[in-house]
Amino acid sequence: MVEVGLCMIQGARHAHIRALDSAAEYLNCPLVIHELRTREDVIKTPCDAYVLPGGESTVMRLTGGLEEQGGSGLLPALFERLRHTDATVLGTCAGAILLCDPQDGGQPLIPATIDRNAYGRQVDSFQSIIDAPLLSRSFPGVFIRAPRFESLSVGAKVAANNGDEPVGVISGRRLALTFHPELTEDFGFHIWLLNTAMGPIESFSSVESEA
Repeated sequence: MVEVGLCMIQGARHAHIRALDSAAEYLNCPLVIHELRTREDVIKTPCDAYVLPGGESTVMRLTGGLEEQGGSGLLPALFERLRHTDATVLGTCAGAILLCDPQDGGQPLIPATIDRNAYGRQVDSFQSIIDAPLLSRSFPGVFIRAPRFESLSVGAKVAANNGDEPVGVISGRRLALTFHPELTEDFGFHIWLLNTAMGPIESFSSVESEA
């Protein structure tokens, strides 16, 4: 069984639930999804894997920030948990921003710098078939007000490319994607999340998809 903690601050949370359910069905893996909204939810519910959906990173920092500043305390508690565990993590779009730039006084969860809204406004959103070395195949990328990786540091590898540009970065069991895999019918990255949470870490897993 895999227990996944899903941050419920903002973004396509229910699309992630659908993708996780489909991935678990494909793997024939019992799945429990814990909806995380507060600091207490993180503390009382240790999970094998975590998902940080997209949204608006500034709003997410305010809503999920420190309790003394009016937030739920979710993000500081989650970042602290991730720094002290080997849990598998998937961050999409704004979730990728939070992993690369947590702004909680601690080290980044993924050693890469990232520029939010780098592609422009909502009208500049687009779709593109990307190359995903992590999955050993192509993948339908959905980019909505997407951030852009500026540089990668030691310990970070490219997990997906749109042409010559990295759009997915992995460090250990933590994966940051600047696009939205949950908004497609291809559950390859969610299969990777559950598969990695169940077993020993691999450099690049070859994941087949039913989609």
